[in-house]
Amino acid sequence: MAYFGHPLFKEVDLHPRNNNFLHHTSEISVDQLIVRRGQPFKLTLNVTQPFDPKLHPLLFTAKTGSIPTEKQGTLSLFGVQDVVTRSPSAKGVWRADLLKDSSPHTVVLNLTPPAVTPVGEWILAVKLGGKEKLLGKLVVLYNPWCPDDWVYLKDEKEINEYVLNEQGVIYTGSNNYIHPVDWDFGQFEDNMVKICLRILDLNLKHGKDPADDVSARCNPIYVSRVVSAMINSVDDRGVVMGNWSSSYSGGTNPTKWSGSYPILQKWYNHGSKPVKYGQCWVFAGVMCSVMRLLGIPCRVVTNFQSAHDTNGNLTIDEYHADNGVVLKKSNDSIWNFHVWTEAWMRRPDLANNGTYDGWQVVDPTPQEESNGVYCCGPSPVKAIHNGETNQKYDTPFVFAEVNADCVDWLVKADKSQVKISTDTRRVGQYISTKSVGSRRRNDITDSYKHREGSKEERAVFNYAKTKDYSEVDDDEELGMNGVMNGVTEEDEEDDPTEDNAEVEEAEGTHSDEEEDEESEEEDENGTTGSPDAVTLPVIMHFEEVTPPRNGKDVKLRLVLGSESSSIRSLSVNISVQAMRYNGVATVNIQTEVKDKKLLPRRDLVIPIRIPFLAYHKAMVDCYSLKVSALVTDKQRPDSVYLAEDNVVLKQPAISLMVSRNVKVERKTRVKLIFLNPTDNETLTNCTLTFSGSGLMRNQVVFRMPDLKPKNRIRVMFSFVPYKSGKRTLVADFDCSTFRDIKASRIINVQP
Repeated sequence: MAYFGHPLFKEVDLHPRNNNFLHHTSEISVDQLIVRRGQPFKLTLNVTQPFDPKLHPLLFTAKTGSIPTEKQGTLSLFGVQDVVTRSPSAKGVWRADLLKDSSPHTVVLNLTPPAVTPVGEWILAVKLGGKEKLLGKLVVLYNPWCPDDWVYLKDEKEINEYVLNEQGVIYTGSNNYIHPVDWDFGQFEDNMVKICLRILDLNLKHGKDPADDVSARCNPIYVSRVVSAMINSVDDRGVVMGNWSSSYSGGTNPTKWSGSYPILQKWYNHGSKPVKYGQCWVFAGVMCSVMRLLGIPCRVVTNFQSAHDTNGNLTIDEYHADNGVVLKKSNDSIWNFHVWTEAWMRRPDLANNGTYDGWQVVDPTPQEESNGVYCCGPSPVKAIHNGETNQKYDTPFVFAEVNADCVDWLVKADKSQVKISTDTRRVGQYISTKSVGSRRRNDITDSYKHREGSKEERAVFNYAKTKDYSEVDDDEELGMNGVMNGVTEEDEEDDPTEDNAEVEEAEGTHSDEEEDEESEEEDENGTTGSPDAVTLPVIMHFEEVTPPRNGKDVKLRLVLGSESSSIRSLSVNISVQAMRYNGVATVNIQTEVKDKKLLPRRDLVIPIRIPFLAYHKAMVDCYSLKVSALVTDKQRPDSVYLAEDNVVLKQPAISLMVSRNVKVERKTRVKLIFLNPTDNETLTNCTLTFSGSGLMRNQVVFRMPDLKPKNRIRVMFSFVPYKSGKRTLVADFDCSTFRDIKASRIINVQP
């Protein structure tokens, strides 16, 4: 309630608590008026003289931006009675309705910003009897509950998930090792309105034409594109600086972050200087927080085996040395995973019939320029699914991320190249997002493309290239990722004293002497080198012997087989490299070359052991182990076969226990236990970080003593929740050997 030193107005009540509750913004504030466009909010005016709108109309002015105009929808004149003289070009006119519970000295009104109102901070003023008075400021947001708003969502459960939920899950790992990571969006934390509006005000378009930029904020298509550019710092004073190296000096390792709010808060409090550092999941998580605060339904999506097609030819070329090691020769790459966001909105700019309405890919990770700025989207998922790469924005790039073909090449010692295979299935797998109302993974691959290998998938792929569905290439080579059954393996001898990297082998149940005898017999019968060996390939794949765990030796086996009736003399090159998640190899951990014979219709099994002492230093700043097997038919050197596996190591477990009956403003106790799983590695530089919006206002960091092998640490910690509802407590353990091991607990905080 505000009191006026005004001859006609005594006081005004904007009812922020009640209005915000009805507008689903009370989680943001109960003191500042925050409303959603297309929905009325209540206003009460106490006047000193009896109010009669027929005699003395009540006139309102609402304006936003530094240069408000009626033509741009940033200035609105309206009243009771609505006898305002407006510009003929005025758009986005607000409305005032007098309510029945008004009295001569108490004027109760509903004010309604239209569903096309530019979002942002507005100034509201009133005039009565020629005397004008400022009523105050309010913030207008998008309204997914309003059918006239372009971000309208019919399903209340989806609105609760994609606008109101502050807790999320981001999927990382690889297509074979999908790992959920809790992410705290925190979009309703302190100052988030100011933070998000500053993001809008600092974008490049605002600097060039402030009036046009503020006016364009009525359009979620425009705003999503602005936010995409502003989350990264490449072109502007964006929020997060990207870093894909192994050095994070002067900043924070991207794996350390567990939520958006600490990043946004740091950016806001330090003069809008980019926060160091982020990678794709950090960019996407931060963007999702900003979009949800603004009222645009948004979710985080992970694409496994994601292609980065720089030249736009829908082909990713990967080069391998003759020892199996992946060479970094092409600007194209395949990432273990890539994370972006989807925003829900209409696309009348593309079609009037709603063809492209719905989820739109909006990617803030700076990969390629779009109209001269590092941003991406919004690109309609429906257009991507149908290969409509002519639809804006950046649809060809996103289409390639989920559909590009991969061509593997062997680079020989003389620099000549041999094509190994073309794989049409490798890229774009298990596209994932969190399910509505649960923590389950929702596989949405079918929304991006037809089933791999289907005629429809190939037709769309070729249409994306040629815009002609009738042109389908029936001669497309397929990748060789067959699965063999009936594996026979000799027992593997495990020598715990051997620290060097090694490749062990076992071949069915035949000795080398027996194989040589069989080879001689078949040579005499004229079967070795028969024509079927030319056409029948060697099929290979990797299998886990035990689940791969960081801190333990990794045990795999390579299984080879062929339907050929001849013995195949093979050169088997097995290499292991430490990889960043974006497909960059950093260290060659081990290589081994074996000459083997593959018996007709029999499986050859080669066990592989990668000792912890061989990989642990390389893996401190890397994401996965790429295990590659390059096999050459010695009788036919141009017959080369490749199998690869991206092994993501499961991190050691953290036990995290929280006391029961958690309530707001009551101390809550936490107990954490962590065991050093290694046999001979002391963990140094140990830190433990706790965080969680609604639970603690700032991260809490503990410095821990060194932890000897097989020893435990126990930590007791307490906090006082300040918000009710479901909250996520995240613990992060970091040390010299293991980077940012996380554990989390969902806590239902009672009022």
